[in-house]
Amino acid sequence: MSRKTIYCPHNYLVFAVLLLILVLVIGLIFIGVIGAAFADVGFSPALTALILVATFVGSYINIPILKLKTTIPMIKEEFVRFFGIVYRIPQVEYGETTTMIAVNMGGALIPAFVSFYLLWKQPSAILYALAGVAVVTVVTHAIARPVKGVGITTPAFVPPLVAAFLAYLLPSGAPRVVAYVSGVLGTLIGADLSNLSVIPKLGAPVASIGGAGTFDGVFLSGIIAVLLV
Repeated sequence: MSRKTIYCPHNYLVFAVLLLILVLVIGLIFIGVIGAAFADVGFSPALTALILVATFVGSYINIPILKLKTTIPMIKEEFVRFFGIVYRIPQVEYGETTTMIAVNMGGALIPAFVSFYLLWKQPSAILYALAGVAVVTVVTHAIARPVKGVGITTPAFVPPLVAAFLAYLLPSGAPRVVAYVSGVLGTLIGADLSNLSVIPKLGAPVASIGGAGTFDGVFLSGIIAVLLV
């Protein structure tokens, strides 16, 4: 008689198929939500699909723009044997590192282009959007954290909450535009552009504006802010 306490009526292949179906359903719901958000700010379904594909594909594309050099402390270890005992002696030396600054297409260029397009379509909302961008920039800069070897990371949900709240308060007449532009540009400026002086000290060979830990923040800020409004 079996001593198993857990009975599995199906094999692992069935569970794998069910898990795949679950992932696909969640993905379709996510895409549908994003499509609704973009439709609210005036994009057609075809243009929304194009922006989504370009954003996801563009997140893997970094365009180099300049190189920054800096001197950082580098810890090297030396080992000394004395009476059969090995002692580890750390020594600090200073070396020059080079960081390539790049711009991420999906996390910076495309969202920025969409933001400027929306402002061009709604010129009456420009001043309100700029005010929103300024506030979100300050908040994002305050919560952004530099991570060695990675770049600048920021919590994904704080900027969109601030952007949505501002869009709700400001009498712009185009709250969705203000929410999207504030969330996207405020995150981009507050997380990456305002921390350019810190990036070389992180020791990363490549630092991508709008990439790495900032991509989720920039992408989700615009979408979630519009939905919240």
